[in-house]
Amino acid sequence: MADRIEITDFGAAELDPYARLPETQLLHYYEPERGIFIAESPKVIGRALDAGYEPLSLLMEKGQENRETAEILLRCRNVPVYVAGLSVFAKLPGFSMTRGLLCAMRRPVLFSVPEVCAGACRIAVLENVMNPTNVGAIFRSAAALCMDAVLLTQGCSDPLYRRAARVSMGTVFQIPWTFFDKAVPWPKAGMAFLKRLGFQTAAMALRDNTVQIDDPRLTKAEKLAVVLGTEGDGLAAETIADCDYTVQIPMSHGVDSLNVAAASAVAFWELGRRRCGLAKEELQQRR
Repeated sequence: MADRIEITDFGAAELDPYARLPETQLLHYYEPERGIFIAESPKVIGRALDAGYEPLSLLMEKGQENRETAEILLRCRNVPVYVAGLSVFAKLPGFSMTRGLLCAMRRPVLFSVPEVCAGACRIAVLENVMNPTNVGAIFRSAAALCMDAVLLTQGCSDPLYRRAARVSMGTVFQIPWTFFDKAVPWPKAGMAFLKRLGFQTAAMALRDNTVQIDDPRLTKAEKLAVVLGTEGDGLAAETIADCDYTVQIPMSHGVDSLNVAAASAVAFWELGRRRCGLAKEELQQRR
């Protein structure tokens, strides 16, 4: 196991990635090579390791080693382990959420849009969802409620930002995802690409002439892309016009809409449960 290096000064250079560098600098940490990101808590770190992400260093709160932490340390036996007391650790951003352990990890090579879509039947498309908390929550719902993949436009918050990964409970490492890019830009080329693959597209939006979330045409669709927009502005008018359906979730008590993360959970459950049911039936037939 790698030696443990005690840190007593919050200003130590070893703590820069954990304590002082903003997400944009971490993203370009090794430029022109891939950057790094910070995973917080044993559960999130463990899911990243399960997915094959490469650890670079660990930061552990002194005296807080438990079974979960010990397992992570064993799996990262060849990387530096920095140990800091509470007086240093408590100064870290989001200290209360770290569960006494953080890990600096190398960013992966992103999948291409075609790679993410290959074999998928239910896809979530996020258009300019800028709040990392919302992005993390949407990923958690997508992984739990039968979405096969997530595609993000360039205006979205990065799923590997520490708050997004933390809120997702590490599910950003479990479900395939990528950004639309120059090869397949959003919206025109991206929408056309999805349709060539046989996806029907459903825009979640407050508009007239919408269909209800439980419309049989949606639930029975062989391939479906659920398109969600940012808080406030929602989806672009061009995106809504290009989608096959505009979908609305029925509201009561005079409420006009849900937070995008909450709306995603409702949509993924309703529009993905047929796929979950088919997968369950297939699994039972194999047993």
